[in-house]
Amino acid sequence: MKRYTVTAALPYTNGPIHIGHLSGVYIPADIYTRYLRLSGKDVVFICGSDEHGVAISIKASNEKTTPKNIIDKYDKMIRQSFESFGISFDNYSRTSREIHYDTASEFFKKLNSNKKFVEMTTNQLFDETANKFLADRFVTGTCPVCSFKDAYGDQCEKCGSSLNATDLINPKSTLSGIKPILKKTKHWFLPLDKYEKFIKNWILDKHKDDWKANVYGQVKSWIEIGLKPRAVTRDLDWGIPVPIKESEGKVLYVWFDAPIGYISSTKEWAAKNKKDWEVYWKDEETELVHFIGKDNIVFHCIIFPSMLQAHGEFVLPKNVPANEFLNLEGEKISTSKNWAVWIHEYLQDFPNKEDVLRYVLTSNMPETKDSDFTWRDFQAKNNNELVAIYGNFVNRVIVLINKYYLGEIPTPSFYTNEDKEILSSVKVIKDNISSAIEKFRFRESNSEMMNIARIGNKYLADSEPWKQIKDNPDRTKTILFISIQIVSALAYLSEPFLPFTSLKLKGILGVEKQLGWKEILNFNIIESGHKINKSSLLFEKIEDNEIINQYKKMNINKK
Repeated sequence: MKRYTVTAALPYTNGPIHIGHLSGVYIPADIYTRYLRLSGKDVVFICGSDEHGVAISIKASNEKTTPKNIIDKYDKMIRQSFESFGISFDNYSRTSREIHYDTASEFFKKLNSNKKFVEMTTNQLFDETANKFLADRFVTGTCPVCSFKDAYGDQCEKCGSSLNATDLINPKSTLSGIKPILKKTKHWFLPLDKYEKFIKNWILDKHKDDWKANVYGQVKSWIEIGLKPRAVTRDLDWGIPVPIKESEGKVLYVWFDAPIGYISSTKEWAAKNKKDWEVYWKDEETELVHFIGKDNIVFHCIIFPSMLQAHGEFVLPKNVPANEFLNLEGEKISTSKNWAVWIHEYLQDFPNKEDVLRYVLTSNMPETKDSDFTWRDFQAKNNNELVAIYGNFVNRVIVLINKYYLGEIPTPSFYTNEDKEILSSVKVIKDNISSAIEKFRFRESNSEMMNIARIGNKYLADSEPWKQIKDNPDRTKTILFISIQIVSALAYLSEPFLPFTSLKLKGILGVEKQLGWKEILNFNIIESGHKINKSSLLFEKIEDNEIINQYKKMNINKK
């Protein structure tokens, strides 16, 4: 049986997570994984905190504390946010754990012993005042690709180019503000140029039609420019020590150690659950899928696959469905400018509305291009879709069955052609949802899920059981029997998108059985004679004052 290893990008523990993270990576990964589980697949959903690198050292310095205190603080905050939003990881680990240190060290030693690295002494930027080499975020300067003046020494956040610190034009130390000098230092490099043909054959030749255009295009542009050796070590005091002699004061580059975190997290999960971790990473029957944002494409489609290929024992990603960026009120989300909707703050401002944000972010997911989140759109989608369509349909059906039959599901009589067409159309939508999810089209699948409620509402409005009850009670029983089947289908098919709503609706329906994806709509989901519970509102209107409060927090004057 085919199995799946699904990974979501390890969030960096130098700050909390925001809606851009959820929209870009974690909600699509969660929808996909929940769907696979409902489909009876053997799947493990892996993630964890990324806890090394310069950014954490800088954060610790700014807050006058230690890197350990920083990662502990934000790991806890991020972990709680994921749990609150129902992101259903099978294992959420940390790259500061011993199992990861061991896994990353062994991976490095295997490549080193097999002579996959090139040792080179090169000139690197050095801050004479701070007496430190300036790797990654310790240096800023002008991007040589797009001329953005505040690019980092590892990546330009404007154009997304992956850089080396020495590539920067007019570099400046973020430690002292001075212009650094060049100083010789020895490092271990992964010669990516030797893997150009492999990347070209694997992605450009084999995945042109089934990988997203934005991912394929970015990989293609990198290959056309030409790959260069990439240092996998750094002169830093925070990180995993390079596990060989003559490497004192050097640690593994965070983008060498971080993706190995997927493997160490899987090992941790397997040990807890008495599973064999190797089949989820080394068996050809396993499909490895990475969910990431577009700024991580180069690492997951070039660097990490080259590492796996160099190692020789691991499967390669089947797909890397990277999303573009989510903007906020027309502007790019910026953590440094505090221009973001932070998840822990949302949970305080909108308690018990996790599914509302999940729904809005999914309906507006930046799958092929950047998209925009606005609070007015958030309010409209809640009030006009979740409340007026989904919630309204469910409530009408539950109320009518309780009113006419004391909550007991009636026995249907004769099915009209319209009744049969309604049931058939819901089955078609179920298949559409499956197809869209399997193609990583989550906006489309989310919209199809809401179409079930739309069909149900129209069926009720056209059939008018409240008029039929006096003169045609048998017809009313059939209408409401079919309606409750649609409600039941909605309860199960909503789970990947609205897990909390799905659970609440199952409680109203009084169903405890877990149905697999194939079993849903093998009528009858709920049998005649089954007793349902009283209606309870699934969604509530969001008032104008709640939205105005959000704009006030952002210093936007809107009414």
